[in-house]
Amino acid sequence: MGMTASSHHLCPIPIAELIDLDRYPFDRPDSARYATMVTGARAKLADDGCAVISQLLHRSALPIMSTEILGIRPFLHESKIHINPYFSDGDPSLPTDHAINTFAERSGGFIPRDAFDSTSPINAVYQWPPLLAFIADCLDLPEIHCFADPLAGLTINALDPGQQFTWHYDTNDFAVTILVDEASEGGLFQYSPNIRSAGDENFDGVSACQNEDLTTVRTLQLRAGDLQIFRGRFSLHRVTRVADDSPARHTAVFAYTEQPGVIGRLERTRQLFGRTLPAHEAAERSRARSDELKD
Repeated sequence: MGMTASSHHLCPIPIAELIDLDRYPFDRPDSARYATMVTGARAKLADDGCAVISQLLHRSALPIMSTEILGIRPFLHESKIHINPYFSDGDPSLPTDHAINTFAERSGGFIPRDAFDSTSPINAVYQWPPLLAFIADCLDLPEIHCFADPLAGLTINALDPGQQFTWHYDTNDFAVTILVDEASEGGLFQYSPNIRSAGDENFDGVSACQNEDLTTVRTLQLRAGDLQIFRGRFSLHRVTRVADDSPARHTAVFAYTEQPGVIGRLERTRQLFGRTLPAHEAAERSRARSDELKD
């Protein structure tokens, strides 16, 4: 069991009023209930790379977090671009219908880390050490750290009516999210478990998903307050288009890393937030890849 997080937040709301600790005793790691939670999450992650902790948040915490998000929405960087699953340029040496040369709409936006203030309830949950310890246990890691990136450590993904986040891979090995505001229609999380490996991109399988052949795809109906742990490095995934008459879908993205001091990639940061900081430039100059995957 391990964790690394700052506890120096000034949120006036106790964690016990945000997280349902009666149902999920993260603060009692020696309890039988905690062991059962970890065992169940590990089994789901081993099966298809996705584990959901349903209704992690108290129902009364949701409007508090929704109000917080609305207050920082002026910091939202919104864009509508077309991407391939690798967030890369196309390759003219490949057929035009190749997965690398197939682009689809990625709309919506992200509220960056530096929009949150020290009293943020969402930030308090993100940094709470027992939650980090639980996530590390689920992933069978000795410890995890809050992502050091000054823009991407904690973010809000916003999908307004008519927007979608098309098929893509994550550059990190795992992602943790909490759905705060769900769409009334659309906004479904879909993923193709382990469609690629470190040695095989499986471009044919990716193309099938791009062409709406969902044979390998699982669809997840997340509810507000659910926490999701997802291994998106090898599993292609997307969030389907939010219906035109739906409320906005807001997801808190909790970014953690296995090593301390990690900074996000320069181009991905620019795509998501429309800007970069000197820390991103410095990290890009010193970055070493851990695999040969396209993204």
